[in-house]
Order: sequence, then structure tokens, then C-alpha cells
Amino acid sequence: MKLTDAEYGKMAEEASAPSKSWRNIPKAFLIGGLICLAGQGLLDFFGAVGFPRDEAGAYTSVTLVLCSAILTAVGLYPKAAKHGGAGTLVPITGFANAVVSPAIEFRTEGWVLGVGTKVFAIAGPVILYGTAASILYGLIYWSCGLIF
Repeated sequence: MKLTDAEYGKMAEEASAPSKSWRNIPKAFLIGGLICLAGQGLLDFFGAVGFPRDEAGAYTSVTLVLCSAILTAVGLYPKAAKHGGAGTLVPITGFANAVVSPAIEFRTEGWVLGVGTKVFAIAGPVILYGTAASILYGLIYWSCGLIF
């Protein structure tokens, strides 16, 4: 059976369920907002304990990543992501989930060929291009400082 691009597109559109934006957007906003509220609570807590603001921010990030990794490992973060959609992907916790999920999925293949090779399957390009972009922007900033 040979399909043209138009026929395939029509079949794919018919098979796809329509998005319920009126329901999904508020849920994403709520879940993402709760994650950010937890982050702000942690930042305030670390500040109240006596850490300087920059250290409190670092401890907040580490705590959020650790909590996300643990919640992913026990299966709770994916359940929240099912309902929260992009609201769970945008904060730093979404990045931690993206690193931990493939590692959990491929752990049966062993530490080297499973976890070791798959842990950065999703997050690897983000790290690579984020690092490359920061170097490029740094060079541009440095060059502008020399010229102006």
C-alpha cells in the first residue's frame, strides 16, 4: 500500500485526538505554578536559615532536581506530567525528569549499555547546545568589550 503525503497526513489527522486546550492549559499552569511555588518556598526557607541569596538559590535548584529525580524513580512525577503537561517540563524539575526517565527505562540493559548510554538521550542535546551557545555568547560579549 503506497500512500501519498496528503493521504498520510489525512490519516494521521483522523487518528489524532483533538487537544482539549480549555482543560490542558489551566492544568499545566496550575501544576507548573505549584512546582514554582515549591521552589520559592525552598528559596525562602534557605534564606531564612541564613544562607546568602546566591547560595540559597543553588541549594533550591539542587533540592528541586533531587526531589524530581526521586519522584520520577517512584513513578509520581510521570503521573503529574500526564496531567500537567508542559507545566512539568518547563521548570528545572522537567530537566531532571528527562535525565532520570531514560536511565530507569533502560536499567535492565545494565549499567554501561543501559543506564550509561541512555541517561543523556533526551537531555544530552540540551546540555550540548546550551554549552555551545553559552560559549558563543560569551565570545561575542567579550569581543564587544574589546571593541567598545
